[in-house]
Amino acid sequence: MPAERAGYSVTMFLVDLSPSMGATRTVEQAPGPDGESRNVEMSNLEWALQFVKLKIQEMIYNGRKTDQCGVIVFGSEGTDNIINEKHGGYEHVSEYIPICTPSAKTLAELDKLKPSETAGDAIDGLIVGIETQDNYLQRKPTWTRKIVIVTDGASPLEIEDWEATVKRMSILAVSLTIVGVDFDDDELPYHEEDKPAIKRANESFYAQLVSALPNNLGLMGTLEHALLSLTSPSIKETKSALASNTLRLGDVEARKDEALEISVKVAKCTNLARAGGWKRFFGTPIKGADEDDEDDKGKVVFRELKRHTEYVIDSAQIEGDGDSKRVASADFDEDEEQEGKGDRRVEKVEKEQLVLGYKYGSTYVPCPDGHFPKLQTQQGIDICGFFPKKNFNRSYPLSEVYYVFADPTSAPDQIAFSSVVQAMFEKGFLAIARMVRTDGSEPKMGVLSPTVWPKVDLFLWVQLPFADDIRHYTFPSLTTLTSRTGERITKHPYLPTEEQLEAMGQFIDDMDLSDAGEKDEKGDRQPWFDPRLSYNPAIHRTKQALFHAAYFEPPKRVLKRAKQSLETCKEVFKVKEVPKKAPRARKDGHVCAADEDEDMILLDRKSPAKKRPYALKPTPSPAGPSQVPKKRNASDSETESESEGEGSPLSKAIPRGSPGLPTPTASPGPELNPQRAPGRIIGNTFPLKDFRTNLSRGDVVTKAVEDMGTVIREIVERPFAWRRKDEMIECLRVLRDTCLKEDEVDAWNDILKGLKNDCSAETGNKAFWSELKKLGRSISLISSSEAEELGGISQVSESAAEAFMQR
Repeated sequence: MPAERAGYSVTMFLVDLSPSMGATRTVEQAPGPDGESRNVEMSNLEWALQFVKLKIQEMIYNGRKTDQCGVIVFGSEGTDNIINEKHGGYEHVSEYIPICTPSAKTLAELDKLKPSETAGDAIDGLIVGIETQDNYLQRKPTWTRKIVIVTDGASPLEIEDWEATVKRMSILAVSLTIVGVDFDDDELPYHEEDKPAIKRANESFYAQLVSALPNNLGLMGTLEHALLSLTSPSIKETKSALASNTLRLGDVEARKDEALEISVKVAKCTNLARAGGWKRFFGTPIKGADEDDEDDKGKVVFRELKRHTEYVIDSAQIEGDGDSKRVASADFDEDEEQEGKGDRRVEKVEKEQLVLGYKYGSTYVPCPDGHFPKLQTQQGIDICGFFPKKNFNRSYPLSEVYYVFADPTSAPDQIAFSSVVQAMFEKGFLAIARMVRTDGSEPKMGVLSPTVWPKVDLFLWVQLPFADDIRHYTFPSLTTLTSRTGERITKHPYLPTEEQLEAMGQFIDDMDLSDAGEKDEKGDRQPWFDPRLSYNPAIHRTKQALFHAAYFEPPKRVLKRAKQSLETCKEVFKVKEVPKKAPRARKDGHVCAADEDEDMILLDRKSPAKKRPYALKPTPSPAGPSQVPKKRNASDSETESESEGEGSPLSKAIPRGSPGLPTPTASPGPELNPQRAPGRIIGNTFPLKDFRTNLSRGDVVTKAVEDMGTVIREIVERPFAWRRKDEMIECLRVLRDTCLKEDEVDAWNDILKGLKNDCSAETGNKAFWSELKKLGRSISLISSSEAEELGGISQVSESAAEAFMQR
């Protein structure tokens, strides 16, 4: 069936309540926790209502107000429908649930349905459903109309003039789905034995009815197959609105004769499916319930928790901060607010009195207009350049995929557009394009990929990140460790042994799912999971959990097979349970969660930076006292939270045309950790400053020289060492001069030799050594002639010192 517009539809469920629907049956359920089979006894009506409830649950899950439904029952004891009220007839057909947006109450009403003692006519129910739906949609002619009949087909039908009903459905474009209890199905496969003659005749008529509907509007199937299809994940195709745009190549303003401008249409190719949001409910006892009535005793009504926001000024904080004010937005529960009203010292502020502000560091930037000036952009897709397809990085795409094709109403645009697509396709090139959906909207950079289909040429466009959005990170090796003196470590508790590698390899092999499935006809194990049939568990499992509280469990065969290898891994790796660390208490009453990387595995650990001071000194302003608090909120930290990009209301309204809020002075910088390793007097943060400070003491020169050499070698070998290149060269100059004057000649020569070996290694910093080679003799080894001038001794000749930097 063609893709349909999401929502904007009315589905009428016609449910059979005839006596035959009360027959009981055994329905197979999902296996139990230990794999045991489970069955349950239920009536045909209860089984059929599972299908109706699953369809309605899907509507509730999607949360569209325009996705509506109604329920009509036929075979009811009474009669209540619009045709009977106007013209009479159509007995035992009732409008059970009027057309509306479904909710949990709708599902509760369906559970109340019971089989009756009167046979119902499905054709009467169909006609009533058509007219009820048409009466509701008189002013909504574009909405989609659906009718679903759920029956066992065991009751007599009045089939005279059924062709007129089909004609009426064709005019109104009503789609009909008939779901039958124990209907024959070749795909399942299922064929009921000893089927009554009346049911066999009704099945034939239903097949004739759905086949008579045009444009594939009719569909019939058995209930068991329908339930299986509903409980399985499915991809829903929806229509995408076509948006007009303009594809430009070249400068259409300055060089119009050399540029190309083509009218195009843009539509979504894929649409990201997201998991539904969770809602919170609370239960309250039913008011007025009879305590003597056992049925009502203990019953509760669940209502969705609604949140409302109030803006308040904390009086206690104002007293502590002087004239500084900060408005806090908080969510209140009405009962809790009344209980704690006497203890709270807050002043409510109306939202209209507030000014929107955005957090920037530890301050707020006011935005009285609600938004900052936007970039003036013009609608269009501008091609900025071309590059080979082989150079495209598959990790860069950010968005969903869009179709871009020529305007179907313009032949010249189609020819020009096809020429561009064909040329790029033949050359194997992609285009970098800047897309602006509408005038004034944000520009987005993306890539256009030429696509040639049998009857159409088009582009596929996907958004790419800007250069500032890409971060390149370098991480220390997991298989190689270096000591603090720069030596390679081959044996260490953090490096796996051969025995550990073998144990882990066996455990991974035992967890293989490629042969954990059922056996085929030849007796070979099949894969337990086929990636081609995979679905997003965040959507499918969340939906199941919302409706059925289902949980995912790995196959028991794999767990049993991997149990022994898992125990071996625990024994070899000496795995022990680590007790949780007690959280550190803060002065403001909050607690800090322990950092996940508090205990670094590799020898590349840095001490955590100290927290930024809370004090903030505002500058005077004619607008009045500063609006910026002297203390930050307890929730503030050096790492901004995800919600800090959102606007936050400030405490005092700014009248139009009045001076803006005062701009606070910059916060004092944090006191950096010198990062001195245990036993060292030179730190990694300010090595040159520490070195000069220790030299001034006069009695730790040898220790200072030794630590300085070790620190330089460590920093040079770390990631992003190029950022401190000039600093390290200056450190080497000062260190060489000190070693020459303080008779530490051998120490300098050893440090420089070790640094050269580090840089020349396979994973060394060769670029840094290349910079040192440019300095030549001035940074090389200290020769014997240099040392003798200051009363020192060196074993290195002048020629050897000159050749050292060039080798």
